[in-house]
Amino acid sequence: MSEQLAVVLLGAAVAGFVQGLSGFGFAMTAVTFWIWVLEPRLVATLGVVGALAGQVFTVATSRRALEWRPLAPFLLGALAGLPLGLYLLPRLDVPLFKGVIGLLLVTLCPLMFLAPRLPPITRGGRVGDMLAGSVGGVMGGLGGATGVVPTLWCTLRGFDKDRQRGIIQNFNLAALSVTFACYLGTGIVTREMLPLCAAIVPALIVPSLIGRKLYLGISELAFRQVVLGLLTAGGMAMLASAAPVLQSRWLPG
Repeated sequence: MSEQLAVVLLGAAVAGFVQGLSGFGFAMTAVTFWIWVLEPRLVATLGVVGALAGQVFTVATSRRALEWRPLAPFLLGALAGLPLGLYLLPRLDVPLFKGVIGLLLVTLCPLMFLAPRLPPITRGGRVGDMLAGSVGGVMGGLGGATGVVPTLWCTLRGFDKDRQRGIIQNFNLAALSVTFACYLGTGIVTREMLPLCAAIVPALIVPSLIGRKLYLGISELAFRQVVLGLLTAGGMAMLASAAPVLQSRWLPG
């Protein structure tokens, strides 16, 4: 097994565990492994494929009821935001990709950890849902991380983790399906990517099941510490790697 394939499979397994535990986070977790050995468009494609496969598997086995009314504004927002993500992705090289995703992780993950301690937001519900969905659409186009900002928003609204998980899982399934279709239609997915796409699906299934079983008994605090701690650490590593390159590029001499 090549070193590249080993890193890809390890990233898929860890990200599958995180997605099973939290209901989101596959792409943002996997990118902290994959960006060190793969180029951004391949990272993004694998992130969308893995996240979508995990969501299909989870939804098929969890039998959650689909409620369209709370989901609709998130989905409308995602459709509005997705084109921007699709526009930006081909224009990001490795340092820029690391910088953008790393900055998002180190900003959003601590906010998600602190969010349950803040007073719930009681105004602007459906407009806020749409805005959160639109940011999720942008991040989905950049690499499949559709659920991070909608999850933060649901937490700020005071949703418990079961209600939040139900919304985010169905949102991710729909948004990732559209994102993958757009990747195919715009040529982001190439024939050379297909073997790795096929390899990550079986690698994530068992870890996802383990994460899901832990979710059933894990406390809210532990739930956030495990998932958000992993994502923040990965974001810091990406920023540390990208910063010198970007500094020399934008602040020469």
